[in-house]
Amino acid sequence: MKKAAYFNYFYLAVLCLFFAVFSCTNKKVSDKKESKAVTTSNTTKVFKKPSAIYFDTLTINIPAAVFYHPDSIQLKKIKDLTDPVVFDGTMHEYFFQMRNSRMVINKTWPFLKIIESKNYRYLLFIKRDGTKEIIDLDTKNDAYGLLVFDGKKPPRLVDMTNIETEISFYLTN
Repeated sequence: MKKAAYFNYFYLAVLCLFFAVFSCTNKKVSDKKESKAVTTSNTTKVFKKPSAIYFDTLTINIPAAVFYHPDSIQLKKIKDLTDPVVFDGTMHEYFFQMRNSRMVINKTWPFLKIIESKNYRYLLFIKRDGTKEIIDLDTKNDAYGLLVFDGKKPPRLVDMTNIETEISFYLTN
């Protein structure tokens, strides 16, 4: 009982610290409104993922979870276009999302083969009935992602932060 109470107080303290750090600023409320109005009009950049340098096709004809990655040149271009702090945070987030996704797939859906797609631009999915579906990864704006394929339905792009629910819905419907 004491351990559980300790953890509750610990999480409460962390939560309070989080709010204290992120809610305190030295600007007045009116200054925030003015600066927000100025920055929104000046920072409307549209980001599109750079094109791949490879034009190869990866063929998938079995139930699989396909993790796609940018090639080295794409990754360099993304890094050049992105603020260094944002880039590092995003790469850190992708790493842990993909790691968690692999663990969940191996534990919950072991029949799905995990396939890594790094130097491919196109993914060709061949269903059991012989129909084909091709996906151009340049049309996916995320640098990293996960597509799930059961062999019967069209492949589905899955949100890695909600992997358990997304794959479950895809595989059971």
